[in-house]
Amino acid sequence: MKTDQDGLASVQDIMALAAQLSACAGAMHERALLAIRTPPDAQLSQEERDHAFALLDEELVLRQHVHALYLDAARATVKGLGQPQEHVLALTADAAEKIRKINAIANVSGLVAALVGLAGAAASGVPGTVSLALKDVRDHIRTIKAR
Repeated sequence: MKTDQDGLASVQDIMALAAQLSACAGAMHERALLAIRTPPDAQLSQEERDHAFALLDEELVLRQHVHALYLDAARATVKGLGQPQEHVLALTADAAEKIRKINAIANVSGLVAALVGLAGAAASGVPGTVSLALKDVRDHIRTIKAR
C-alpha cells in the first residue's frame, strides 16, 4: 500500500516526474536561446554565451534521461523514498522557474547538473540515490535564492 511518503512508488508518479523534468529541459532551452539571441552589442560576455551553449548540451542529456524514464516507468518506481510525490514535483517546478528567471546563465549550471542527476537517480530506482539527488537539487535552489 502506498503511503504519503512513497513519492515515486507508481508508474504515474514516475511519469509525473518525467513530465516535470521535461518542463525543466524546456526552461533550460528557453534560457539558453535568450542568451544566445542577445544582440552582439549587448553586455553579454563570451563566457556567458559559452555557458548558454553548454546549457543546450545539458538540456539534451536531461531529455535523454526523461525519455528513458518514460520508457522504463513501470520498472523505475522508487518505493520507500520517504518524501511525498507533491514535494518531488514542487521541487522540480521550482527548479524550472529558477532556470527561466536567472540573470547570469553560469549560475544555473549546478542546478542543471543536479536535475540531470535526479533524472538518472529516478531511473535507477534506488531510494537513497533519489533522496541524495533531491537534496542536491534543493541545495542548488537555495543557493540561487540566496544570490
